[in-house]
Amino acid sequence: MNATALSLPMVLPELILAAGVLALVLLGALRGERSVGLVTEIAAALLAAALVAVVADHGDKGVTFYGAFIDDAFGRFMKALALIGSLTTLLLSVDFMRREKIGGFEFPILILLATLGMMMLISAGDFIALYLGLELMSLSLYVVAAYRRDNLRASEAGLKYFVLGALSSGMLLYGASLIYGYAGTVNFAGVAAALHQQASLGVVFGLVFLLAGLAFKISAVPFHMWTPDVYEGAPTPVTTFFASAPKMAAMAILLRVAMTAFPGVAHDWRQIVTFISIASMALGAFAAIGQTNIKRLMAYSSIGHMGFALVGLAAGTVEGAHGVVVYMAIYLAMTLGTFAGILSMRRDGAYVEDIADLAGLARTNAPMAFFLGAMMFSLAGVPPLAGFFAKFYVFAAAMKADLYGLAVIGVLLSAVAAYYYLRIVKIMYFDEPAKAFDQPGATARIVLALSTAVVIFYALAPAPLTDAAMAAAKSLF
Repeated sequence: MNATALSLPMVLPELILAAGVLALVLLGALRGERSVGLVTEIAAALLAAALVAVVADHGDKGVTFYGAFIDDAFGRFMKALALIGSLTTLLLSVDFMRREKIGGFEFPILILLATLGMMMLISAGDFIALYLGLELMSLSLYVVAAYRRDNLRASEAGLKYFVLGALSSGMLLYGASLIYGYAGTVNFAGVAAALHQQASLGVVFGLVFLLAGLAFKISAVPFHMWTPDVYEGAPTPVTTFFASAPKMAAMAILLRVAMTAFPGVAHDWRQIVTFISIASMALGAFAAIGQTNIKRLMAYSSIGHMGFALVGLAAGTVEGAHGVVVYMAIYLAMTLGTFAGILSMRRDGAYVEDIADLAGLARTNAPMAFFLGAMMFSLAGVPPLAGFFAKFYVFAAAMKADLYGLAVIGVLLSAVAAYYYLRIVKIMYFDEPAKAFDQPGATARIVLALSTAVVIFYALAPAPLTDAAMAAAKSLF
C-alpha cells in the first residue's frame, strides 16, 4: 500500500477510542459524579468495540500517515492483548472502587487514554510516532498511579513513577536523536536501510539510550526501581493495569524497533538485550523470595517474566519473536487471573494483601484456592500448564540461535523462582486456616475461572494462539 494513503479501517480502533474519550470527558464534566456508572459502562463498551475492530479481518493492512503508522498482523495481535488487559482491568475495578469510595468518572477516561496511547505505540512506524504514543500512555499512567489522592503510599508511588518516567523519556529521546543524526531519518525502515553494516560508536550509544527508555516501560533491570513501590502503593485495580496492558504495548514496540529498525546491527543490540534479560530473570528470582506482600511479590514476578520474554528477543529470529508474542499472551492470562484472586482477598469488608492471609484457603474457599494454585504453578512454569509452554518457546528459540548459555541460565533461574510461587501453594493448602474471606465479586470469580481455564487447557489446543502468534511474528520480517 502507498505509505501516504489513508484507509479508515486501519485506524478505526484508534478513532473509536479517541472519539469516545472526547464524548466521555464532556459527559463527565456536565453530570459530575452522577455519571460514574454510565461513564464506566460506556468506556467498557468502547474498549470492546475497539477490540472487535482490531480482530475483524478487513484485509486492508499497510502503512499510512507517511510511514508513521503501521497496521499489520503483529500490531493487531498485540493491540488485542492490550485491549483485553484494559477491558478486564476496568471491569475488575468497579467493585473495588465502589467499596473503597475512590471512584470517579476520570478513572475510566484515563484508562481509555492510556489504551489509546498503547495502540499508537504498538503501530508506530517512526520515532516521532513512538514518542507520541509513549507519552500519551505515560501521562495517563502517572495520574492513575496516584489516583488515591488521600493515601500517602499511592501519592509516593505516583511521584516515583512520574520522576523516573520523565527520566526514561528523556533517555529515549536522546537515543532517538543520536540515531537520527547518524541515519538521517526517523522512519524505522529508513534507519534499517542506513544502518545495514557495523554500527558506529554513536549508533551504539543511541541504541543503549533508546533501549533504556523502553526497558523502563517493561520494568526490566536495571530500570525496574519504580515497580515494587508502585505495585504495592497503587490501588489494586491500578496495579492490575500496570502489570498487564502497558507491558503488552512496551514489549511490542521493543520488538518492532529491534526487528525492523536495527536488523543490520543485531549483534550490538543482542548484547544489550541479553544483559537486561539475565539481570531481570535473576532479580525476579531472588528478590521476591523474602516478600510478604503479595502485590510486591507480583512486582518482582513481573520483572522476572519480562526477563524470560526478552530471551526470545535476544534470539533475533522469527522463532524468537514468535516466542515473545506467545509468552506475552500467556503472561497476560496468568497476570489477570492472579490479580482477580488478589482482588478477592477481602475480609470483614477490608482488602488484605499479605501472603499470610491466604493461610488454609483450601479449607475455607476450595475453588479460589484451586484457581490461585493453578496460577502459581503456571507462573512457575510447571508442565503441562500454559506457563511451561511460554518458557519453552523462548528457550527453544534461544537454543536455535546458539544462545545456549542464556537458555541454561534462564532454566536455572526459573527453578529458583518456582520456590516463592510454590510457597504460596503450600500456605494455601497446608497452613492452619485464617479467617475466611468475604464472598468475592462476580467479575473477579469469572476472570479467575477463565484465566485458570486458559492455563490448564492451553496444552490441549495450542494451535489457535501459536498460529496467530507466528503470523504476527512473520509480519515483522
